[in-house]
Amino acid sequence: MLGNEAVARGLYEAGCSVVSSYPGTPSTEITEALATYDEVYAEWAPNEKVAMEVAFGASFGGKRSFCGMKHVGLNVAADPLFTIAYTGVNAGMVIAVADDPGMHSSQNEQDSRHYAIAAKLPMLEPADSQECLTFAKRAYELSEQFDAPVILRMCTRIAHSQSIVELSDRVVPEPVPYEKKPAKYIMMPGYAKKRHPVVEQRTAALKAFAETTDLNREEMGGTEIGIIASGTAYQYAKEVFGDSVSILKIGLVNPLPEQRIRDFAAKVKKLYVIEELDPILEEHCKKLGLAVTGKEIFPLCDEFSQNLIAEKMGRAVPKTAALADEIPARPPVMCPGCPHRGLFYTLVKNKVTVLGDIGCYTLGAAAPLNAMDSTICMGASISGLHGFNKAVGEEYAGKTVAVIGDSTFMHSGMTGLANIAYNGSDSTVVILDNSITGMTGHQQNPTTGYNIKGDPAGKIDLESLCRAMGIDHVRVCDPYDLQQTNNVIREELAYKGPSVVISRRPCALLKYVKAKPPLSVNHDKCVGCKSCMKLGCPAISVKDGKARVDATLCVGCGICTQMCKFDAFEGMVKEDK
Repeated sequence: MLGNEAVARGLYEAGCSVVSSYPGTPSTEITEALATYDEVYAEWAPNEKVAMEVAFGASFGGKRSFCGMKHVGLNVAADPLFTIAYTGVNAGMVIAVADDPGMHSSQNEQDSRHYAIAAKLPMLEPADSQECLTFAKRAYELSEQFDAPVILRMCTRIAHSQSIVELSDRVVPEPVPYEKKPAKYIMMPGYAKKRHPVVEQRTAALKAFAETTDLNREEMGGTEIGIIASGTAYQYAKEVFGDSVSILKIGLVNPLPEQRIRDFAAKVKKLYVIEELDPILEEHCKKLGLAVTGKEIFPLCDEFSQNLIAEKMGRAVPKTAALADEIPARPPVMCPGCPHRGLFYTLVKNKVTVLGDIGCYTLGAAAPLNAMDSTICMGASISGLHGFNKAVGEEYAGKTVAVIGDSTFMHSGMTGLANIAYNGSDSTVVILDNSITGMTGHQQNPTTGYNIKGDPAGKIDLESLCRAMGIDHVRVCDPYDLQQTNNVIREELAYKGPSVVISRRPCALLKYVKAKPPLSVNHDKCVGCKSCMKLGCPAISVKDGKARVDATLCVGCGICTQMCKFDAFEGMVKEDK
């Protein structure tokens, strides 16, 4: 199983009943896999804060629950996280957070262990798919034993690698009866003050537990070198050294043991700490007075590899075949027929400053469109546009927009739009409605009309919602129609006051979207001006001074036919060679 699938299986076997998550790579497959088990209620929530609150509510009601997210999603859910750490749980509650060292699909490298430390919550970190399954089940036991939500820390390589797992039957514990306990669950100051000592007592009990639990284990080999590691770093160390060194594998990464680490250190001559991102294990060891080698040789940035560890620790680096230097780079790009392409081309043509957001449309920032000026986090485009226009509105009047996807708008864009309507700025927000959550692999959202299982569900009408929030000017355009899109954008930029443009066209990769016949290029008409290359469409290239269309990629969206002044793009009548 994939690590994420194994987590889902472990949650299922442990009797998890309610699941609420927001998709975010590399965590998405956990909830997608859970949704395949009919005994489990699973849903996509509008955002991670809502997902965590739903999971708490289910736990509060006496059923084991789960919520999953990526590392930046935990930022969104931090508000309930820190308070649930005070209230504790009724039935077990597990929170999966997937970090992304190397930023394969993220805007930062964030080490989620800091959240476990700050919130004073137990955190487990599996190192393979079997541990993903086992640790998910153990997390519920710990949650109920210590009256706390338990965080399961994943990372890209563990989440998306496969290894063998052993399955068991599902065992559903008896529901925990709900009892009204105001002093435990109502976190007004008078009650919260009394819960803080409970949190500290729990932390002390967890520290004692860390000294003896089999979640942490010694693997004794040669004693010249001792290594302390967890997760992927453990796997890399084992691959480089095998049994020639001794390893203390940490599975409970918060709280960390003290005496157990001292005892291990006493058994080896030289101690290393190998960990991706921040030196949390290393600093813990140094506080214990131990001499360790860590970040002075290992980097703080990017993910590790077997070769990196071998190199940094003076071992021979295996020789591997290298790709030829002449192979061209293949940066990520919007798909052929992507509905966002026409919208971004229009914004660039009108020299508009664009505050961007998080989603597949973020690729509009890449060459050749270069259509974005900022991308911060989910929803920041709208709030940032308001602040930008309040600061320099006169200079950029009618020249600035925010772009945000339909799912991202539901996630955290609505409050920004409410701010624009309430505090009144001359701001135009473009909602890129491709009828799906695209970047993470086509998950449903509250605007699509379907739930996680594909069944009909409540559908939010974006136009009505925006008007209800106080936006009088709400327009809809089809980004495949460049003239219509251009007119709508220009008119709304000229309008004095808040406005919303909904650029609506389903994602070209959706199964129900039928591609049109691919286009071809009439080389007698093509003058080689390369204007079509400004679109950044992967189906279009230039060879021998003439445009070419790759018929295996083209979906016949027709945007190129609208911008070619020489009518060189035509319907496919023969193979374009």
